[in-house]
Amino acid sequence: MRDKLTIRKSTGVTGTERLLSQFCENTFLGLWSYSNPYKDDGKELCDLIVVFEDHIILFFDRESRKFENRKVSLGVSWGRWKREAIDKQIVTAKGAERYLKSGRSVYLDSKKSTLFPLNIQNDAKVSKFIVAHGAEEACKEFSPENIYGSLAICYGDKTESLDWPFLIGLDNDDIVHVLDSKNLPVLFENLDTIYDFSAYVSEKEKQVSKLDVLCYCGEEDLIAHYLSSFSEDENRHIIGPQDGKLTSLFIAEGEWEIFSNSDKYKRWREANYPSYFWDELIQKTCINAMDGAITGNADLFQGENEIREMAKEPRFFRRILSKLILQAVEKFPDNKNDSQRYVTFIPSHFKGVGYVFLQVHSPDIQDYEGMYRPMRSAMLEVACGSAKNKFSHLSKVIGIAMEAPKHAEVISEDFVLLNCNDWSDEDAERYREANKHVNFFQTDAFRDYRVEEKEFPS
Repeated sequence: MRDKLTIRKSTGVTGTERLLSQFCENTFLGLWSYSNPYKDDGKELCDLIVVFEDHIILFFDRESRKFENRKVSLGVSWGRWKREAIDKQIVTAKGAERYLKSGRSVYLDSKKSTLFPLNIQNDAKVSKFIVAHGAEEACKEFSPENIYGSLAICYGDKTESLDWPFLIGLDNDDIVHVLDSKNLPVLFENLDTIYDFSAYVSEKEKQVSKLDVLCYCGEEDLIAHYLSSFSEDENRHIIGPQDGKLTSLFIAEGEWEIFSNSDKYKRWREANYPSYFWDELIQKTCINAMDGAITGNADLFQGENEIREMAKEPRFFRRILSKLILQAVEKFPDNKNDSQRYVTFIPSHFKGVGYVFLQVHSPDIQDYEGMYRPMRSAMLEVACGSAKNKFSHLSKVIGIAMEAPKHAEVISEDFVLLNCNDWSDEDAERYREANKHVNFFQTDAFRDYRVEEKEFPS
């Protein structure tokens, strides 16, 4: 295992970079997003990089003030703005992708004193995002029908030669995403998990590659179309019909305006509110890892670990997980004078994965670090092994243990990942024997019940 290091991350240099950094910190969480990484020549690689398993997301943030000179014609200002804010950034983005795929080192500082802490795979999928600021007001003046001053985007074989103000033509082969000041927060506030963000990007890139033309009046309109379209057969959000007959897709202006003001959207946002308990649980541990304050043997930056498994969950399933954990907290016995425990098993969004949530209340133990934490950690491992014995289909069990919040003034968490892919008869017997002392999932008090939840509540 690597030595534990204290990692100091950049939060961005300019105001727009700091905004981008905060959005990514909230969406991708602390361990997987880093502002202003550097190449081995001491030059900046990009404004922000996200690395999660085999997906790398690069962001290039640029603000141009070319429209502020009112003496210059709109056509001239547009050409200058586009070259500075978009065209140059696309060239830089493609160069950054080549650099990463070459296997050269990435650093957190220009002096190259701190290597990038995550493993960057040479064959990883790379998604490139340009965030261009400074055209919003000029865009609104040019077209009163443009609700937010967003840039129109058109992907296609020959669209790069388009020369209309505030319409960006992009290649549908080497895909680059272009955002602006308006739809940057729309994207990050509505697709704010690694799973949901990546699912949207993958679906969009698939359709861009497949269609002759994909055009929309603003990224926010495409997001509204995506969130409003759901394939029951594939159990996922989609862009456009999936029958293969479509050759071109045009998304009209105003899709986001209609969707974001609908009762359906407002109910969805309200229903997701409890899910941020899950984010806080992960982020707290991420901060501790960055500060080098994590105890135990897990290396959260490298390899398979429980925090990364938790971060994979989509927003909808975080809602379910959070609700069930908070319900378990409320169900913990009221008597605070007795030593008690309460265990809950919750399946993951992913097949073969499940969570064990263990609350332990031991009022008589005085030595917190020397007795209580080791006892709770050992009990959590037994609970995870017992869950595997109870539910044989499991390949991974993630354990979360804490003091019973109902009776605790200060709460700490223990986490464990039990990989069950090579589960042997000896493993099963060992946990069966250990469970005789605690009877996890074996008592008459254990109840099995189903939860029904809709992503967009009625």
